[in-house]
This record gives sequence, structure tokens and C-alpha cells, in this order.
Amino acid sequence: MVFYKGVSLLSRLRSRSVQQPGFCNTVRWLQVQTSTDVDLYSELKELIPQQQERLKKLKSQHGNVQLGNITVDMVLGGMRGMTGLLWETSLLDPEEGIRFRGLSIPECQKSLPAAKPGGEPLPEGLLWLLLTGKVPSKGQVDSLSKELRSRAKVPDHVYKTIDALPITAHPMTQFATGVMALQVQSEFQKAYEKGIHKSKYWEATYEDCISLIAQVPIVASYVYRRIYKNGQVIPPDDSLDYGGNFSHMLGFDDPAMQELMRLYVTIHSDHEGGNVSAHTGHLVASALSDPYLSFAAALNGLAGPLHGLANQEVLLWIKSVVKECGENVSKVELKDYVWKTLNSGKVVPGFGHGVLRKTDPRYTCQREFALKHLPEDPLFKLVSNLYEVVPPILLELGKVKNPWPNVDAHSGVLLNYYGLTEARYYTVLFGVSRAIGICSQLIWDRALGLPLERPKSVTMEWLENYCKKVGA
Repeated sequence: MVFYKGVSLLSRLRSRSVQQPGFCNTVRWLQVQTSTDVDLYSELKELIPQQQERLKKLKSQHGNVQLGNITVDMVLGGMRGMTGLLWETSLLDPEEGIRFRGLSIPECQKSLPAAKPGGEPLPEGLLWLLLTGKVPSKGQVDSLSKELRSRAKVPDHVYKTIDALPITAHPMTQFATGVMALQVQSEFQKAYEKGIHKSKYWEATYEDCISLIAQVPIVASYVYRRIYKNGQVIPPDDSLDYGGNFSHMLGFDDPAMQELMRLYVTIHSDHEGGNVSAHTGHLVASALSDPYLSFAAALNGLAGPLHGLANQEVLLWIKSVVKECGENVSKVELKDYVWKTLNSGKVVPGFGHGVLRKTDPRYTCQREFALKHLPEDPLFKLVSNLYEVVPPILLELGKVKNPWPNVDAHSGVLLNYYGLTEARYYTVLFGVSRAIGICSQLIWDRALGLPLERPKSVTMEWLENYCKKVGA
């Protein structure tokens, strides 16, 4: 069934590529996987020489082609709109949202293997897609699930390191500390110290990345159970897949919650390379820091209120609405509360995005999940009303380029419905998801031999003098 769905999908993509010349480059080496006897490592080993040659050709033939102009606004505005990174695993379009190796979220939901017929995609399938550009078979996904379970071992010193922190420490602090403690087992660091040839960097990086992806749900669930469940740890269940097992170790065995976790991990995994966590992971890894060090740095970026911490802020804000106005708040009352928030100098969390200019498709797929599983939930109804109320107000302000909801506007309400009510923990879930995207790209960074990242910086005086010279 997966094969035939994939063939149909590829046909549609080819049809679109004829109509849209630029689109064929997006799906340039997306293929449908038909065999079940090729493992992920072997698949990568076959693909890497082709992509190395492709990069070499791109550099030699088009190295001097200009990609655009850099303005002072870009330099002063967080480099927004500035093209400056190679990120193979996903591409973000301002109008249509994220594409994973050329596939939109709805296309991934249709083509990637699921735990049950018509279910949400398995994160393992997305990991295969991000690394190879190919839609895997169910057998290959099951094999990858088994490999991840075999690597899901966390040394005792990691737990002891986390336990040395106050239990009141933020969950992201404890999670990042646990990832740092895992670093002592880095295969890349050991290989580098022994003088590994640079052509083999990707192999040791692959070992670290797959192990790291396998281990982070265990560390993350340990942090959750330590803080909120009196330290009563739940061991993994070897019969479950990646997302289902993570839900289980957190303490949630409702099949619907396990489906939500599969969807959550999949859609939060990657969002091209310019966001804070992805860029941080890439930047630190460009110094040949191993995947554990690089991902821990990415987590510290994710913990910021303007990035991953936003999903925590959304649910807290929604609960503040309920506390003041009640669950059955009218749209008029809701509008007044939004204005009250804005007039106090705060933002309405969950709306707007640095790149997107339309509703985030990650929001849309979560809304569809809610309509299917919890259509009468009061907080879901409140989120739906916010979708109608907030954008017109933000447009009225005239200062917002994108007034539409992003991924954070919905995820907290879904988690809250199934009992994961501790909003302070939500960014850890985001972190577990992001390991898949960051580690996939990191393997390709090493395989392609991408260099140390070192952009040029300038002072305000330099900018002033340069602008005077240009204007003269």
C-alpha cells in the first residue's frame, strides 16, 4: 500500500514540476522506496558520493552567482531575508509553509508509513525521508524503529547529573544538561582524537546522531517524571514505535495521545536552517563539535521565549483568558482581552512568524487532529475563536507582517486535553522532535564537507561610513 501511495504521489509531483519549473529542483532526488532489504546506513552510503559530486559541480560552475543584495535593514534586523545557509532536509516557503525533502505536511501524512491504517506518520519515516530524500516502505520504518530501540540506552551517570540539579530547575535546563552528560560516549570525538580521515567524518557522526535521536526521549521522559511524577520512571516498551514509546514513558498510554505524539514529533522536527535552534546546531557543528555538543547548544537556543518556549507561553496565556473571562468567553470579550494584552506592551503568543506570511500548515494539521478527536473541547473552541479574532486586530495595528497563527498556537491545547497539562515542560517535547531534523542535516554537513561558518560582522560606525560613501 505504501508503494502505490508513493507512486501516485510521485506522479503528482512530476505533474506539478512540469507546470512549475522551479519546483522540480525542490523534489530533485525524491524517490519512492520499493525495496525492503536496504538499511538506512547503506542507503546513505550509496547516496553520499552522488551528492558530493553535485555540490562540487554547483560550486565550480556557479560559485560566483549572486543570490541577492544585503541591506542595512538585514544586518540590523537579525539577518532576516538573507540567504546564507545550505540546508538540505527542508525548505520553508513564505506562502505554503514547510516542505520536507519536497513534501508538504499533508503529503507526508498521506505517503509516510503510519502505526495504523489512516493514522499519523511515524517519526521514523520522516527521519528516513530527511536523510535519504526517499519515502520508505513500512518494513524499512519498522527496521529503523527496531534499531532506535536497540540504541535507546542511557548511562547511569546521565541520571545522576540531572539529579544534581534542583528539581525546580526549568525542564529545558535539566534536558540540556542530560544531553551534555551523554556527550562522553561520542563516537565522533573518539574517532577524531584517533585521527579519523575527514572523508569518514560522516560515519562517526551518523553513529552519534542515530544514538542521540534514540536516547533523547528517555532523557526527556526522565526529566518529566522527576519533576512532576515523584521520580517514578516508566521504562520503554519494546513493542512501541518512537512516538508511541515517548508517550508511554511520559505516562500516557491512550492510543489517541500516542497518535498525537507521532504527529507532534513529525511536524516539529525540522523547519529549514535559519531558525535559532537549527542554525545554532549547524553553527556549533561547523567547528567539528560532535553532535551531542551541537544539539545541546541548539536546545539552549530553543529554550528562548522567542523560539521554542513560545508553546509554553501560549497555553499559559489561554488559561489566563479562561481565568478572567471563563471558558465560554464571547468573541467580543475575547477581542477586549486581546487588546488588553497588546496595550500592556505584551504580544499575543502563537501568532506571527519570521518567514511565513500565511497560516502555518503545522497549525492547520493540528486543528484537523482536534476536529477529529476533540471537537467539543472548550479550549479548542477558544483557540478556534482566536483564529477569527486575533489576525484582524494585528492587521489593524499595522506593524505585523504575518498576523496568522503558527505551530505554537495549537499544540498546547492538544497536549492539555490528553492530560499533559504542565506547560513549563512543552519546550522539551519540541526539543525531542527537533533532534530528528538537526541531526539529519548534521550528517549531511559532514558528508558534504561543509566548512566552518564565519560570517563578517561590522560596527555601526562602519555602516554609517559605508552608507555615506555610497550616497556621495
